[in-house]
Amino acid sequence: MFKMKIIIFKIKKLFIPVCICLFTIFLLVFSNANLSSAKTGLLLWANSVVPSLLPFFIATELLGYTNVISILGKLLNRFMRPIFNVPGEGAFPFIMGIISGYPMGAKIVSNFKNQGICTNEEAERLLAFTNNSGPLFIIGTVGIGLFKDTNTGILLFITHILACFTVGFLFRWWKSGRKKRTAFLQESSNTIPSKVSLSNLGEVLANSIMSAINTLFLIGGFIVLFSVIISILENSNVLGMLANFISPVLNIFGIPISYSNGIITGILELTNGVCNIAMISNKSISTNIIICAFLLGFGGISITLQILSITSKSKISIKPYLIGKLLQGTFAAIYTYIFLNTFLFLNLDL
Repeated sequence: MFKMKIIIFKIKKLFIPVCICLFTIFLLVFSNANLSSAKTGLLLWANSVVPSLLPFFIATELLGYTNVISILGKLLNRFMRPIFNVPGEGAFPFIMGIISGYPMGAKIVSNFKNQGICTNEEAERLLAFTNNSGPLFIIGTVGIGLFKDTNTGILLFITHILACFTVGFLFRWWKSGRKKRTAFLQESSNTIPSKVSLSNLGEVLANSIMSAINTLFLIGGFIVLFSVIISILENSNVLGMLANFISPVLNIFGIPISYSNGIITGILELTNGVCNIAMISNKSISTNIIICAFLLGFGGISITLQILSITSKSKISIKPYLIGKLLQGTFAAIYTYIFLNTFLFLNLDL
């Protein structure tokens, strides 16, 4: 028994170094395919992510130097506290997370924790439901761009938000018996930035732009990295083996095996996954839409690691986020199934 524990410990200790070594080797072995995938990921970041997120990131950073957050806190505390068990200021990451998409909600929640606006437990509750896909991506890219149907994009966005509300309500009981907020506020060192004025406007703008650009470069690195990882998994046939592994689970839900590659890809990286799923030819297109609803709610491992890189400095546990995203993906898929079977004009099945 003791020897078995030692072996397991050694395997855990060597797992990540071995994976990194294999990744480096496969970078050389599949260099041509990896180069193409890296270019595709870089173009995706430059053409889609930067134009859509940079203005929101800068605006959010600037709003942090105003009293907008405290005003929202006073106005919406009567709603946020009883429904989600978080302070009224939590409405800010919730709203901005919905409007601008991943990973805006997590970035604001991390700032809140650092500034003493919320406790660690409240930050974990907020993280579980304020980090979402934005309307530009769901309605524009997925609905109009991939499914060629605006109604499908609107449906996916509505069910995405409904699932988000559901997760937020369920997480109101997360660690609800821990240290009270008043005690936390007495202990916390408040690091809220100084307010913006004409005298420090240039400095505030520079800090906001630099912070936004740093976050965007972080996102870009993850997009390129996971584009290459997916390319390696495809060329080494690992993706195919993983697809065969989950096929029995798909059979239980009546999902054709042809979706397995797209689902695995989506679990790894959201954008590539929904693209693959949407392009699968099937008379029952509702299956494609429901799977995309799950992937949009879950977000993928790539986004999860982005969130971890943002929240780790604030010492916010990633566990509630993972549970919340699995629940959100599941609820989004269920709500989408109900809508498609209730409102027949939304159903595109042939």
